[in-house]
Formats: sequence, C-alpha cells, structure tokens
Amino acid sequence: MLILLPPSEGKTAPSDGEPVDIATLPFPGLNKTRERLLDVLSRLTFPNALKYLDIGPGLEEEARRNLTLREAPAAPAHEVYTGVLYEHLGLGSFDNADHVLIASALWGFVRPGDRIPAYRLSMGATLPRIPSLPALWRDPIRKALPDEGLIVDMRSGAYTAAWKPKHATVVGVRAFQDGKTISHMVKATRGDVARILLKGDPVETPEDVASAVRAAGHTVELSGSGRSWTVDVLKA
Repeated sequence: MLILLPPSEGKTAPSDGEPVDIATLPFPGLNKTRERLLDVLSRLTFPNALKYLDIGPGLEEEARRNLTLREAPAAPAHEVYTGVLYEHLGLGSFDNADHVLIASALWGFVRPGDRIPAYRLSMGATLPRIPSLPALWRDPIRKALPDEGLIVDMRSGAYTAAWKPKHATVVGVRAFQDGKTISHMVKATRGDVARILLKGDPVETPEDVASAVRAAGHTVELSGSGRSWTVDVLKA
C-alpha cells in the first residue's frame, strides 16, 4: 500500500539545521525539475512574486523564504508541513512511514522523514516560463513513481492533475456531513483515515481500506470498480 498526501499551505519554518540536500531526496529522476524550480523561485522579484505565487501581500514574508531555499535550515517534512490533516495524522508518532508520500509543487514528492525547508509554492501557481506546474511535473513523476498495487490517494485539485496512476488500484477518500462536503472536515477526515491505515494491519484491497476505517468507528460507504474506488466517510 502507498498513501499519497497533499502538502499543507501552512508550513513551520525550521529555526536551525543544515540546508536541504537535493541528492538525498527520493526519486532522483525528479531532481532536474526540483533544481529548475529552486532557480526560478530564487530569481523572483517583489512585489511581482506575489502575482506569480497567487498570494496576497499578507504572505510576503513567507514568499521571501523562496529566495534563499538552498541555504535555509531544513527539517523532516512531517515537521515542516502543518495544518488540519497533519494535526489529525500525527506523522511524527510513527517510526516507519516510508510508504507515505507527500505531494509538493516544489519537490514533486517527498517522504515524511526527508529534510526540506519551508517554502511557498502551490501547484496552481504560474511561474515565469512555467505556465503549468502540473504539466511540468507530469512526465518526471510518471517515470519516477511506482504505479502498482494499492494506492490510497488523499491529494486534491491540481496535485492529482500532476500524476494519475494508470496501473495501480486507486482508492480516494472523501467526507460528507449531512450530505455536504466541508473543506476543513475533509482534511481532518483524511488525516484520521491515514492514521488508521498506518496504525492497523496491512491492507491490500479497497475493501480492506473500508473495513479498517469502519472498524475504527466511522460510517463508511465504498464505491467503484476495477482500478478506481472511493471511500466515503459519512459524518452525522
């Protein structure tokens, strides 16, 4: 089983530590794209950078970190990524989460223990001479990532556009409350589901995923066929 997580928009900047070492990140086939994006971000000028990054003036301080990412302190990804999903998941409590991959507009994918700096870049940004980050990442990720077995995909939006497995059995996770989707609740639920799967026995099928979540006390509906499935978690 492979669990794919989205990044978090909010990130905790490490206060000290050695900078990122690109050579130590997983999937070396992604390094050329990583280096290119680091170069582009380091050359952005302000205030134009805010337009490219699609953020407001209130986030300028965060965006300015992008200018010195090669020298900035780095920490394990599970400490850098914050937000609702990661609060509910608590990746730091697991000794071995190597089958978890975190999607990133800057790094492609990283594992929870990979050391990275805090940065500001979403997959929806439009950088100079890079009109589409999903398109930029699509071929390198397709060549680098394993596309087999069971993949529990909790990514959203443009991150799924960057890579859609074609051969693996993919299980998406959604959440509904009184028939409605609420962004905050979906993120929390995905964190809960990921934690259930990491703590429990290995799962091999979509039915196993649904059973594990149901056994943890959630109301679950499983739908799909073939290689495409969805687990819906229903909240009262």
